[in-house]
Amino acid sequence: QVQLVESGGGLVQPGGSLRLSCATSGSIFRSLSMGWYRQAPGKERELVAAITSGGTTNYADSVKDRFTISRDNAASMVYLQMKSLKLEDTAIYYCTTSYYGVLYWGQGTQVTVSS
Repeated sequence: QVQLVESGGGLVQPGGSLRLSCATSGSIFRSLSMGWYRQAPGKERELVAAITSGGTTNYADSVKDRFTISRDNAASMVYLQMKSLKLEDTAIYYCTTSYYGVLYWGQGTQVTVSS
């Protein structure tokens, strides 16, 4: 079983920055692809960014050039650096991975962009 614990959310003004962290349990982290999803009120959960075990990344068009996903295999951590935040980035952000066909989610961390 994989446990995921997000942190780093909060309230930020438009144009500001935040860094989300996701701690992952176990020695399997190096082999996992990891992703960040978000869900805004009244909207479906959407993929924000993903990173493979080899470090290849991909991003939603809405966050390209503003968000950066990265990983630290030694610490079993994945990060989402967010800059130039917009009102529409307000959402609960979830860390996720799949292991042996089972999808795992963290509890989510709230990001609120407001003036």
